[in-house]
Amino acid sequence: MIEMLHAAEEIKNLLHDDDLLGSDLMVKGERQLEGVGVIEAPRGTLFHHYRVDENDVVTMANLIVSTTNNNQAMNEAVRHVAKRYLHGREVTEGLLNHIEVAIRAFDPCLSCATHALGKMPLAVELVDVEGQQVHALSRS
Repeated sequence: MIEMLHAAEEIKNLLHDDDLLGSDLMVKGERQLEGVGVIEAPRGTLFHHYRVDENDVVTMANLIVSTTNNNQAMNEAVRHVAKRYLHGREVTEGLLNHIEVAIRAFDPCLSCATHALGKMPLAVELVDVEGQQVHALSRS
């Protein structure tokens, strides 16, 4: 409750901050019905693309978040983990742990969303060159 009160007080201060109310930050020109924003965040680049109608109702929202941007890097990390820690034709709990660490390194929000190490829901299937499942292990 203390944090919520503090946040409300800070919001009130920001709503009356002359630096934020100045017209130099406002877009000049004809009103637009579509906008794109890009910002670098702690997890990576965020892309937001919105369309609104004449009543300012959002009619389309397309977000490309850091998890999407980090996907290729996470896939490569998992591939390296498999090369190093997969021995034989069996998926082990240790391999799951190494995969989890590799994924969390690229997307800390997955860490927050899944809490403690070793508790992240994860399913790994080992398939042969013909696409047939050899072994699988999962935890939820």
